[in-house]
This record gives sequence, C-alpha cells and structure tokens, in this order.
Amino acid sequence: MRIRTTRFSSLFAGVALSAVGLGAVSGCGSQQEASSETKIQHQRIQRVADAWDGSAAATAWLDGFHPMSDVTQLPRGGLRSKADQQAYLDHSFVLKGKLPSTTPKDGQVTWGDGSTATRPLTGAHESYAALSDGARADGAPRLTVTGAQLGEMRVATNRGPAVVPAWLFSLQGYDAPLKQAAVIPSKLPESPIGQARDVPGYPLNGLVEMTAAQRSVTVIALSGTCDGGPAVDVFETRGSVVLASSVKEPAKSGNCTKQGKLQQVTVKLDRPVGDRVLLDAHTGRPVPYKPPHGPSPSWS
Repeated sequence: MRIRTTRFSSLFAGVALSAVGLGAVSGCGSQQEASSETKIQHQRIQRVADAWDGSAAATAWLDGFHPMSDVTQLPRGGLRSKADQQAYLDHSFVLKGKLPSTTPKDGQVTWGDGSTATRPLTGAHESYAALSDGARADGAPRLTVTGAQLGEMRVATNRGPAVVPAWLFSLQGYDAPLKQAAVIPSKLPESPIGQARDVPGYPLNGLVEMTAAQRSVTVIALSGTCDGGPAVDVFETRGSVVLASSVKEPAKSGNCTKQGKLQQVTVKLDRPVGDRVLLDAHTGRPVPYKPPHGPSPSWS
C-alpha cells in the first residue's frame, strides 16, 4: 500500500475549537510509539478503501448529485461595496418585488460527458429564504432583491462539473444576477464501514477547494496546540481517494491547553479525482464540502 503524507500549508484564520466532545485534542498524555500509530492508521485507510470500492454505497454516490462547490454564485464581477459584502455575509436581504409562485417539479442536471439526472427543484421563495435569515436591525446594510427567474448555473459535483437549474435573483444596482442552485441534492448513501475507534488523528472538518484540474484538494484538518501541526495521508484507488488526518509530531508533555486548531491542508494527487469518492478515513464517509458561508446542502 502506497500512502503519501501532505503537510499543512496555511492557517485557517480565526478558528479555534474547544476540545470538549473531541477527546484529548491536545494529546498531552502518554502517546503510542509513532510507528505503531502509523501502522494502525494505514490499516484503517486500507479497510475504508476496501469497504467502499465496488460497494452499493459507491454506486449510489456515483449515481447521485452532490455539490462539491458553493451553490450560491455572486453577480459577475462580485459585490461592489463593503456594505454589500457585509450584507451578504450576514444573510441580510430585503425583497422588493415579486418572486415566481410556481416552479417545475423536477429539473435536469447535465454533466460534461452528456450524462444527466432528474432531480426535484426548490421554489423561488424557498431559495430566497435560504439566502436571507429575515429581519435586521435598522440601518444594517441589506441587499435588495427585485425579482427572480429560473435559469442555469455551473457547479462542481461528485461527478465533475455540471450545469444545473438555478434561480437567478435580480439585485438592485447590479446588471448580473445572484445565482442560487434550485436542485435538491441526493441523499448521502449509508457508509459500508463505521467510524474509526482508537485510531490516531482526527476527522477532517471539510473540503474547502478542489482545483479545476482535480489534481489537488484542500481540506480542513484539526490539530492540537502543542503538537507539530496537521498532516494528511492520502491513498488512491481506482474508485476512491482516502484521506486520513493526523499530526506531524506528538504533543510535548507539559502545560498544554485542551484546544484545537483548524488549518487548511492541500493534498496533491497522482491523478484527477474524477468520479472517485473522496473519503475521510476516520468517519468512513465522504468528505463534506464546506462552503465559506453556511452548511453544504448535501450534508446539512
């Protein structure tokens, strides 16, 4: 089994986690020998790959529609002012216009190879509600929606880029619309293998980015405040890419606080992800895409 390790590349700014509910994140107690920990982790990686490759879960994953990028796209050229940017981050919208009251029951997802899938659609009002969380304090910046129409947008998915139906919201002061995917993602398949127990390292916190060529992925990994920072092992098979998060060096004994740090780790692959499933060795489940603003519709 050929497993490669990638070191962390950049700090995931502004994030710190309490160790409550995560176990001994700082790992200040006694540690197993590094070689023993590596062996245990590699065995787990192999078991996850073996469980998924050729499984019913892998078939269900491949047949489904699972977004792997943000399903909301800003108007072409982006938001023009800091006030508009803050309103978007705060989910602060106001509706001054009418939204379509009827929606087709289903829409078609179309991938680059010509394959398609029919999925149910959300209505314009439901899609708007996903953008806006309601009333805001007087004087707070807001984005004004003046209408919407059903169109299309391109998103990254578990099977590569796809064109999907989307609600195109007209914004006051903008020529181009804000797009929100109208397609309801497929239900996640049940994993053929349970979560790991007594395996060194921590579950990944999510997928941040996949390059256009799909030769690298950036994930969020957890480490303690006293260890050497996160490292991510990768094991590639024909049907899966298994990632396992650990730490470069065990925590040093001493005055360690039980806190964790989330950091971005970029993992380079031997070949593009393609339609292979990206798996977390610790959970035994697909690595969830983590949008910058809000939960992924596939995993929420």
